Amino acid sequence: MPVPRAALVLATSTTLEPASASSIDAGSGAAARLGTSVATSPCGEMVHVHGDYCPTVEHKCLAWLDPPGDRYEHFRCARYARPATCKAPRRSLDFCIARTEEHDPGTLVPVNRASWTEATRICRAQGARLCTASEWQFACEGEEMRPYAYGFERDSSACNVDIAAGLGRVGRLVDHRVAVGSKPRCTSAFGVFDMAGNVDEWVTLEGLPRGTREVMKGSWWIPGKHTCRAQQAGHGDSYGGTETGVRCCRDSNATLASR
Repeated sequence: MPVPRAALVLATSTTLEPASASSIDAGSGAAARLGTSVATSPCGEMVHVHGDYCPTVEHKCLAWLDPPGDRYEHFRCARYARPATCKAPRRSLDFCIARTEEHDPGTLVPVNRASWTEATRICRAQGARLCTASEWQFACEGEEMRPYAYGFERDSSACNVDIAAGLGRVGRLVDHRVAVGSKPRCTSAFGVFDMAGNVDEWVTLEGLPRGTREVMKGSWWIPGKHTCRAQQAGHGDSYGGTETGVRCCRDSNATLASR
């Protein structure tokens, strides 16, 4: 059954599974698995992302997921050429990003129905801010410029993606969110969870005025592109749907000290 066009427009950006707070929470549990000490990290319980970011990347799709002749045959890529090509001078980035999507403490299910304005408020209340699009992309793809957070070949089982069930009438989506970090293979090179699917995440496009700077990245659980570079624009700062969530960033201690 084809996915409704309205749903796929959202996808171009872009039953709850249990998880224990001790193993998933962005602090001691996840950091310990990655060999990082929260006490010594320049980002505390957030992930320290630093390195050389490429503003313009060329990815070549070698095989498409959907069959020839399908209306969306050039939409989801099954396998990209490796390595990717950087088409612009790299620039250094140094920042902190939340290891998981903002979530309800009791269930670890990501918060949703957050508008860009509400997402901004949530992050500010924690002494953080929304990620810029460049920061989010770098945390997702790493210096290797992966098209998908986990690599160059699409794996629909790695993340909470490619669920077409319940994509009916607008405003009546079936909620398919899962607990943050419950898909351990859905992890970027920096150790950030769920940067493909689950919920769309608000970011800010640098240098643009209000009304055009608000975009979402990561897409949600539907059959979308789910690449690190894809994004969804056009909703404005007041939209908040079943599929919209929050992830926060902040400047690293090193960045603050250099100012």
